[in-house]
Order: sequence, then C-alpha cells, then structure tokens
Amino acid sequence: MDNVSKQDVFVIADNVLSPIGKTTAENFANLKKGISGVKQHNDPAISSLSFYASLFRADDLHRDGHHTKFEQLLIASIDDAVRQANIDVIDSKTILIISTTKGNISLLETEPYNEELRKRVSLTSSAKLVAAHFGFKEQPIVVSNACISGVLATITGMRLLRSGQYETAVIAGADVISKFILSGFQSFQALSPEICKPFDKNHNGLNLGEGAGTVILSSNKKYTGTIKVKGGSVSNDANHISGPSRTGEELAYAIKKAKEDAEVTVNDIDFISAHGTATVYNDEMEANAISIAGLSATPLNSLKSYYGHTLGAAGLIESIISIQSLKEGLFLPTLGYAEAASPGKVNVTANAKNIDAVNFLKTASGFGGCNAAVIFGK
Repeated sequence: MDNVSKQDVFVIADNVLSPIGKTTAENFANLKKGISGVKQHNDPAISSLSFYASLFRADDLHRDGHHTKFEQLLIASIDDAVRQANIDVIDSKTILIISTTKGNISLLETEPYNEELRKRVSLTSSAKLVAAHFGFKEQPIVVSNACISGVLATITGMRLLRSGQYETAVIAGADVISKFILSGFQSFQALSPEICKPFDKNHNGLNLGEGAGTVILSSNKKYTGTIKVKGGSVSNDANHISGPSRTGEELAYAIKKAKEDAEVTVNDIDFISAHGTATVYNDEMEANAISIAGLSATPLNSLKSYYGHTLGAAGLIESIISIQSLKEGLFLPTLGYAEAASPGKVNVTANAKNIDAVNFLKTASGFGGCNAAVIFGK
C-alpha cells in the first residue's frame, strides 16, 4: 500500500462558474479587483425577507429545457474543463464524480409530488443525466456529505486514481439556492444581514451562494510538473447534528492525517484556504483546529465573502482559486476582515500579498460534524 499511496495525482484542468465569472481566469481576475458576488436580494419566491447571497441572474445561464438549473451548472462547468484537458470521457479509465448537498431539491417547491418527481429529485438521476450528456461510459459517483462534499469528492478521486482503478477523474460540484435551503439556514439564525466577515471579531453569520466548480485529475505521468493533490483525510466530531466540535480536535486530526498522507510537515504548508463560513461557532472551531495543528502562523484566507457558501461546490471552487494562487504567486485577502475573533490562533490575511508558495491546505467542515482536509502542491 505504501507504493500505491505515493502514486502522483495531477490537476490537469479546472473551471469555476460563479456570478463573478464563467471561467477560473475570469473569477481570479475579479477576485484580484476585490469584486464580490454577494449582494442584497429581495425575491419573494425565495424569502419574504431581504437577504444577502451570491446568486446567478436569470440570463447568466443558457437553459435547454431538458436539464434543471443545477444540472446546467454542472454541464457548463464540466464542458469548459473537459475542453481544456482534451480527455476522452468514454474511456473506461475515466470516472465522473458529482459533489452536491441538495441537487434538485427546489423541484419540490414547484412541482406536484409523485413517483416521477421522487425519481427526478434523486441525486443519482442528475448524475446519470450529466454523464449521458457527455457520454461517460462508467457509472458516475455521487458524493453528498454536507459542506465537505467538494473536498471529499476530491479526496475520493485521488484515492480512486491511486488505486489504479481509474486514470482520470472528472470531479464537479454545484448547488443552487432555493426557498427550502434559505429557510433552513434562517431557522438556525445563521445568516448575516450584510456581506459576511469570516474570522472577524464582528462576524455574525454566513451568506449563501450559487456556483459550480470542476477539477480534472490524472495519474498519467505526462502531466508531471503540474499541481498535484498530495494527500487528504476526513474525520467526524460525533458532537451534534448541526453544531461543530467545541474543541476543534477532530478537524485538527483530519489535518494531521492529511499531512501524513501528503508526506509534508507543518513547515511545508505555505497557506491555508479555510472553510471560514463567518458563523461564530464554525470560525471558533476552525481557529482552534488550526492552532492545535500547529499552523497558527500560516497565512489563511476565506473566500466566503466573495462567493457566499456554495455548499457542495464550495470545496472545489475554493481549492481551484487557491491552485490559481499557487500558479500566480498571489494570496488573496479575506474580504471584510479587520480584527481577529480568535487572536493568536489563526493568521488571517486582510490584504493581497505576493507569495512564493509550494503547498497549501484546504479545510472544510459541515453539519453532522464532518471534517475534511486536503493538501495541494507543486
């Protein structure tokens, strides 16, 4: 197993599709300008109250009448990444992995419930439709584990390639915001009445967001020299269905195991792309975990104030943007951050800075106590 675990897994293409851009390059260019997709919305179809979120406009996506908005996001993101990589999706060594938390759940708000709708809202139904659109021959895999879904899907792809079962993994995540989803977070009183402020002393909740992200991984040695997925791990708090660990020890454990898997030390990690939802409990837990892991001095950012919390797409979008940071040597600031909520525990970046980085850590945590950590590097 030692030889298998050291199999190199390369990132050969990616896409971020969001309200601030249709490609990774567009998104990164707008992030460098400090542009956020989070805005105040008044949409009675979603909420009787105004709310802050990052949402697509009606004309942002081409609708084909056959696929839902959720599926269209996946298709558009995958299409851009596949064209970059020029891969053969019908190859039996190519696997499609879909990451989402809610999929087509919004159909329950607009369609009469019957057996046909029950099948249509299933995540496997969407995955099969997306796979059929591109001609994937292998049955797609669905990863749906709350807010770590995107990072967990990446780790799943890495492990499948390391095993030799597949040579290429197309990993795509997406979610759309509906009345069902927004009302759930409202019931927790978890939403901020403004653009969120991750890790800031005045953080007061999260913003939700729509988006899609795709990474294509390969174990083919011809890609040597590109960014690699070096290692990853998951853990669970076993604490509470919606409240995170009060100590952060469980996320710290996932970080530790990810470092061991990647064969790197604390000193090898140049920056952290945090989950950073801007809720008091999440930020506190994550700050504790990063401190326990010995990474208090490592530069850290959260992208939630640009994208909102994009749920099943978050881990992918934020990983891709951080990969771009590695390539361009520019570490992005945490929008809205001014004063530390947890002094001394995390080194939150308030201003963009030029960096000469080799490796970064991406963390994620979610309902049910799930945690994930993955390490990318040159």
